[in-house]
Amino acid sequence: MEQKTLSKWLKGILIGVAVCGLVIYALVIPVYGMDLKTQYPEFSNRFWPWMIFLWISGVPCYAVLVFAWRIAANIGKDQSFSVGNAKLLKWISGLSAADAGFFFAGNMVLLLFDMSHPSVVLASLFVTFAGVAIAVTSAVLSHLVKKAADLQEQSDWTI
Repeated sequence: MEQKTLSKWLKGILIGVAVCGLVIYALVIPVYGMDLKTQYPEFSNRFWPWMIFLWISGVPCYAVLVFAWRIAANIGKDQSFSVGNAKLLKWISGLSAADAGFFFAGNMVLLLFDMSHPSVVLASLFVTFAGVAIAVTSAVLSHLVKKAADLQEQSDWTI
């Protein structure tokens, strides 16, 4: 597959992920929350803290999508193994780790303020694990892309 074709596919997938995330964050979660709020009015004080918490946790996800878009653009320019892509992957790793930590800590705080349930915190561990897995994978890819960029630079100087 050519670099430009691969770049187009990656960008298409990123657009799909962004749209799915927007549907989940802007429609599914608020509608589900409002439904819970009407079914259980005693929990209505938990709606806005949870909404704000979930929306804040979504911000790093969209920052990661921006960095991934830049990586896809670099792939389209035939700069797959570059120091720039390694740095972008490092940023993705850091954002993913920070978001996973924020998500776990936020769930614990909401539990301590009696705005959550222990089963929700246990379920959130899967989301936290996914964030940590993305962080580790991105860090490894960053390291490998950096090594490949160094090797490519050395071979460019070899006559």
